[in-house]
Amino acid sequence: MELKAGDVVMLKSGGQPLTVAEVKESDVLCLWMGMEGDLFRETLPLAALVQVEEEEDEDEEEDDEEEE
Repeated sequence: MELKAGDVVMLKSGGQPLTVAEVKESDVLCLWMGMEGDLFRETLPLAALVQVEEEEDEDEEEDDEEEE
């Protein structure tokens, strides 16, 4: 898995989405917002993460349905 800054990942064990800030070899600096709006950052091993696939915007899906 090749990650870059701005990618969205999650821990393989679950949890909330994390934003990749920096990748250094097998370590990934991740950022996320806590429930009370606090910003958290943590360096995690690449082996513990899975990339979240980006979903299409709902507007784009609606446009596709209207065209059919």
